[in-house]
Amino acid sequence: MSKSLLKSVAILLSAAFVMTSTTSLQAAELKVIAGGSMTASMNALAASFEKATGHKLSIHFDSTPNIIARVNSGTPFDVVVVPIDVFKDAAAKARFAPGSAVDIARVGYGVIVRAGAPKPDISTPDAFKNALLAAPSIAFLPASAAGAYVTKVFERLGIAEEMKARTKVQAAPTQIAPAVAKGEAELGVFLMNVLVAPGVELVGPFPGELQQELVFTSAVAADAREVDAAKALIDYLKTQEATAIIKAAGMMPG
Repeated sequence: MSKSLLKSVAILLSAAFVMTSTTSLQAAELKVIAGGSMTASMNALAASFEKATGHKLSIHFDSTPNIIARVNSGTPFDVVVVPIDVFKDAAAKARFAPGSAVDIARVGYGVIVRAGAPKPDISTPDAFKNALLAAPSIAFLPASAAGAYVTKVFERLGIAEEMKARTKVQAAPTQIAPAVAKGEAELGVFLMNVLVAPGVELVGPFPGELQQELVFTSAVAADAREVDAAKALIDYLKTQEATAIIKAAGMMPG
């Protein structure tokens, strides 16, 4: 092969390498669906991830029933970080790439009161039941995975009907604490990470016999347009930097 031909081949190979490298390094815009209870933590994680990778996240936060409906409707997305309950829906689970699911965070349930208000005893199931019955109003979000569990607890305590009249339904998890802070509800009952907010104080977690952790799981969409970037986000959510953010938001990693 002549020197001139070798030079031409070398130039072509070099150009191809540069184009491939540039393409692989191009920033992607990821469409993310996330549980509403992870709003604060995901926004913090998004800022950190975007700074580290150059990728951009477009996040849609919603309740579990709405997430299932959104996923099943065929709405395009690249990755989810949602309550594990979403994966219990067969049609929704079918839209995730096999083997891509990874548990990201978990959190238990608790109770809040307005800052400075007396804190009721909730140390045992009976004490918790009495505290709920004594409260004229309780803020939470029934139409969600966490809200469904709270409702089950009411049923276990035998006070489901009484709680219906006392419930101040909130449109989003992030509105529970403000409702209590403003005096619109005496108690706030939900996942503890969303109950940490100005103007309220944590009474404590549910008593042990009634406690349960809600797990948030991530997965790549089976038809994701940005597969590599989606996998990069999930990998990032397991890093020390990300787990520190998750802990600071009142959740446990994994």
